[in-house]
Amino acid sequence: MPGTKTAISMQARLMAVSGPLEGSMVELTEDFSIGREKTNALCIDDRVLSRKHCAIGPSNDKFTIRDLHSSNGTYVNGLPVDTRVLHHGDQISIGQSVFVFLENGREPGQPALELDHRAPISESTLMLKAEDALYVRSRQLPQTDRTLRNVEALLQIGSTISSIRGLESLQAKLLHLILEVIPGERGAIFLGGRAGEDFASVYHWTPNPADRPLPVPRSIIERVIREKVGLLSNNVLQDTAVNLTESILRARAGSVLAAPLVGPDKALGAIYVDTRNSGTCFDDDHLQLLTGIAHTAASALETALRFETLQGENRRLKAEININHDMVGDSPRMRQVLDFIGKVASSSSTVLLRGESGTGKELVARAIHRNSPRSSKPCVAINCAALTESLLESELFGHEKGAFTGAVFLKKGKLEEASGGSVFLDELGELASGLQAKLLRVLQEREFERVGGTRAIKTDIRLIAATNRDLEEAVRAGTFRRDLYYRLNVVSVVLPPLRERRGDIPQLANYFVQKHARNATRHVVGISEEAQVYLRNYDWPGNVRELENAMERAIVLGSTELILPEDLPDSIVETEVPEAPGAGGFHEMVRDAKRQIVLRTLEMSEGNYSEAARRLRLHPSNLHRLIRSLKLREELKR
Repeated sequence: MPGTKTAISMQARLMAVSGPLEGSMVELTEDFSIGREKTNALCIDDRVLSRKHCAIGPSNDKFTIRDLHSSNGTYVNGLPVDTRVLHHGDQISIGQSVFVFLENGREPGQPALELDHRAPISESTLMLKAEDALYVRSRQLPQTDRTLRNVEALLQIGSTISSIRGLESLQAKLLHLILEVIPGERGAIFLGGRAGEDFASVYHWTPNPADRPLPVPRSIIERVIREKVGLLSNNVLQDTAVNLTESILRARAGSVLAAPLVGPDKALGAIYVDTRNSGTCFDDDHLQLLTGIAHTAASALETALRFETLQGENRRLKAEININHDMVGDSPRMRQVLDFIGKVASSSSTVLLRGESGTGKELVARAIHRNSPRSSKPCVAINCAALTESLLESELFGHEKGAFTGAVFLKKGKLEEASGGSVFLDELGELASGLQAKLLRVLQEREFERVGGTRAIKTDIRLIAATNRDLEEAVRAGTFRRDLYYRLNVVSVVLPPLRERRGDIPQLANYFVQKHARNATRHVVGISEEAQVYLRNYDWPGNVRELENAMERAIVLGSTELILPEDLPDSIVETEVPEAPGAGGFHEMVRDAKRQIVLRTLEMSEGNYSEAARRLRLHPSNLHRLIRSLKLREELKR
């Protein structure tokens, strides 16, 4: 019997119609194995093939093909097989290769399948131009039950999505409706992208949390958008019409549908549906339906994307309007600051702003940006001390979808959003050491990577940094990188505290009174002379920010047309003001009474500050502040 098997095998051949062996003819022998290993009867250099992929051998006067537990499967006439009897003309797909099985000496021209050697696309693959889709062009539709169901689905989808305004809600509902009428397992919608660039919006749905992020074959999406064609493939890994890429291999999709979202003058994006279920295959009707749905949804998706973009821009502009860009004051120290702004604004050099908290560093940063050539681009501000290290990293650099729990969308960071403009990093001295290293790379290379990403993103920004810390001391203590400090300290200025420009206090105070009086329920015309004396003699440890808060409080709590001393915070009127008009009056009497109460309580507590604070029902820190403001330190030492 062995001789009989050999005789049969000599009469069977494989004709390669695509792949590395295209155009060759292979004689089948007994126990004929195919794979990447050289020990196989037929060795094919193909990364998609397994080492031992499949075997063909005689059995009962027929040839049988067996899949040898390969990673990517063996297909006969577009269907996955474990073991199957071969017939003349059967099409075998493995890896990137397609063979035709020929038996009993019959010629290649005799098989029932017609194969186009110029473009060997398997019968499981279809391409459909968007304008030729059945439900896009005005034409006579075939009167079949399935066509009527598809038309009803299109009408329902069109009616449903027309009432949804939010982009995310629209995409979620659209995918839900698509997967109700098309037997897909996963889906995604891509908007606003071009080949090789990031998409403006990517939304996907998958029932399996392990598929987040969903590995969508980018090459397929780019081809659908570029050529404006719908694509159907029931054997992606064996499909010679699709270039195999790493994303396709990772997607592990058995059947794929994709349709372009076509606007009036360009492709806006694509809709993608796939399934890994070997028992599910898409057909031409599914491709027609998805293309029709994409045509119906394109306008609604474009409108939603544009609306969301305008909303984001509107929020950004409102945020900038709410920040006062004008600095108030004409003291010599302020003129020096304004002169500095005029000199550095026209360049792209990194600027370091130093000074105590509340001295107006953000106003200076925005003034530099507003007077620079970058003024038409965004000026994005972020406080390094307001966020945790992980959140700050995401805010600065952005993150890829699925980079961490809750990262359901791709998010661009502030460095990416501000490209072409300026980035203001406040409280830079609080930056964690890990982020310091990443920021150093941005300053050196002008590029960064998103959290969870591997691709370097170029950025064109001007960095303006601010800190109230002594960076030189931080460098010596090892809490701030020396190389980053030198990169930041290109041009710098120290903003003066308010106590060093007391001449600006009346002007600033009146400015804040006018600003907040517009929202007040009472008419305020100005600040009394006595109150101005207290304002000028107070040291303002919180600087301009504290002054603004004091004026707003005075307007809210006051009852006359003028801001009076009693409208001011206690910490201001408790300051000793020998030259104050009306000395010895009400406020001086209140001050003396407070001094006597504090001294008597400390005497009763035998100098125990905690006990005295308890008796006075004050927090100990408030008692110490009161002692300082009443200037009781020297008297208590006696």
